[in-house]
Amino acid sequence: MNIEREQEVVHQFHYDARNLEWEKEEGTPQTNLNVQFQLAENMEKVTDEDTAINTVLTFMIVLENLVISGYVSQMNYIRGRIVKARNELTQENMEELAAPLFEILKRLTYEVTEVALDEPGVTLEF
Repeated sequence: MNIEREQEVVHQFHYDARNLEWEKEEGTPQTNLNVQFQLAENMEKVTDEDTAINTVLTFMIVLENLVISGYVSQMNYIRGRIVKARNELTQENMEELAAPLFEILKRLTYEVTEVALDEPGVTLEF
């Protein structure tokens, strides 16, 4: 796939220390990662032979003492291919589109936890 990408956008990124007392009454948060692919229309950078797809990653990652949550996105232009529905993308295509979002999440998590915990940051593995 020939992909032209815009810069990733961090819409929200939250670092929260876990409150185990609160969790006893309210329940333990669960790790959840969700990738959405939104076809975009009427984009200036898209010709009749291209497709614009906004890739969005929402996440909540529960670790031993903290929770990381938020969402990031990136506009992608697939050059020379028309995609009319998400189901036309293979698993490999979706992984290729989402890869930069997972990389920015890894970097943000490492950097923020390094500063917040004053020790080497937390390395996420996907």
